[in-house]
Amino acid sequence: MTRELKFRQAALVYLHVGILYEGAVVAMWRRGLLFPHGPPWMQAIPPWGWMIIGALIVAVVVWGLWTWQNVWFARAVWLIGALRVPALIGGAFFPQPQQVLSPAFYGTALAVVLVNLWMLARAGWDV
Repeated sequence: MTRELKFRQAALVYLHVGILYEGAVVAMWRRGLLFPHGPPWMQAIPPWGWMIIGALIVAVVVWGLWTWQNVWFARAVWLIGALRVPALIGGAFFPQPQQVLSPAFYGTALAVVLVNLWMLARAGWDV
């Protein structure tokens, strides 16, 4: 498999992760779960603002992976994504009593993030 193809696959997988995250924001927004107890600065941003921020991040990452095909960019995105894993494991397997979202939500997100990390690692290290 060529290096170019690995980066394009990583970009497409990241795009789908972004679509799922945007969908989660919409679902949480409709149920009043979007930062109900978060810090004031998070509550100050309207839900549509979070949608725009998320879409911009996804667009930059997808464009960067597809166009630049830079291993250090892929590795940086991998590292940021890997930082999500402990919280997802906690929510899926060790839910807190006050946890609002289902452990299945966290488990599904964990599976999606791990597939994304796999594709990013192939692009970033398997050159």
